[in-house]
Amino acid sequence: MKTYSRQPIAFTHGQGAWLWSTDGKKYLDGLAGIAVNGLGHNHPKLVKAIADQAARLIHTSNLYGIVEQSALADEVCRLSNMQEAFFCNSGAEANEAAIKLARHYGYKRGINNAKIIVMERAWHGRTLATLAATDSEKAKVGFGELPGGFVRVPYKNMAAIEKAKAENPEIQAVLLEVLQGEGGINIADADYLRTLRQFCTDNGWLLMIDEVQSGIGRTGKWFGFQHADIQPDVITLAKGLGSGVPIGACLAAGPAYQVMGPGSHGTTFGGGPLVSVAALTTLRVMAEEGLLEHATAMGQLIRATLTRELAGVAGVREIRGRGLMIGIELLKPCAELVAIARDKGLIINVTRDNVVRLLPPLVIQHEEAELLATELAPIIRTFLQTP
Repeated sequence: MKTYSRQPIAFTHGQGAWLWSTDGKKYLDGLAGIAVNGLGHNHPKLVKAIADQAARLIHTSNLYGIVEQSALADEVCRLSNMQEAFFCNSGAEANEAAIKLARHYGYKRGINNAKIIVMERAWHGRTLATLAATDSEKAKVGFGELPGGFVRVPYKNMAAIEKAKAENPEIQAVLLEVLQGEGGINIADADYLRTLRQFCTDNGWLLMIDEVQSGIGRTGKWFGFQHADIQPDVITLAKGLGSGVPIGACLAAGPAYQVMGPGSHGTTFGGGPLVSVAALTTLRVMAEEGLLEHATAMGQLIRATLTRELAGVAGVREIRGRGLMIGIELLKPCAELVAIARDKGLIINVTRDNVVRLLPPLVIQHEEAELLATELAPIIRTFLQTP
């Protein structure tokens, strides 16, 4: 199906932060498969772990115990301070699980039609329910009436949440990204998140944080919410968890723990031996190679270099981000920058029409990070200065 407006390029292989196209051209990867390839391309430890597991066992289904899945659940819950994990195949599926969990939580408390607060500029997926939770009218066109049960409020606005509570007694949860990716690299400040955490606790609501794009070291900590020193009740993960092997997860703790039971949710492929080994290896290699600290340092380098190179350039509204999740907001639409940068050997992305988004592999080296920024800056400068 023609569901993608594909760029006129295909890749044959990669190494670290570099990709090679079918015509042999080399590209610096500033997108990492949209925050997926945290270990870069062709990491030897990941390649070996996947190959070794494929030679042993690929799939049995969740009708049986899966040793590798149990080990992954233990590790990801240890890193996040959560109590249980449901594994699936994507971020949208992880968010579907969270939505179902919140509704079941309400049901067990006597509320048959539990509602969830969601945010403006949020992105949670393309299934019908996650699309309803997502704030993109363009993505919703043509799909008719979407599932209800969502109350949308402005991002980083506690007064709006208090107002929503007064008007909707069925609310049982808040779902948000602490750092909006598709929404334009918008960062929620720590005070807001701490206040929101306390508000949810006081009202018996679940605080559900979508870490699909910001999780697994992308911001310089294992999870973006850890910058605010809070603890969610539900966390959703995907993208970087498997370094390119499809896996998602919905983690639960506190009041969300054991809300779901046998028959309430399920998946055929989720958390199989192969994907679980890929995720376990990803987490182990990240720890061994110090990639959280590295992501922080490389992100600071890229933002500082861009700030220096674009200082005084009219049309640059803001350069922001955390770790290796970076946005350059311009004062005019800039989708054409993707093709211009590609012609110069850079793989980048534009979201929300006017935000250049950088999500390079966590393994990007100092020279490569500096090259990404110094090569991109004049491309943006020229674009803004062209009538």
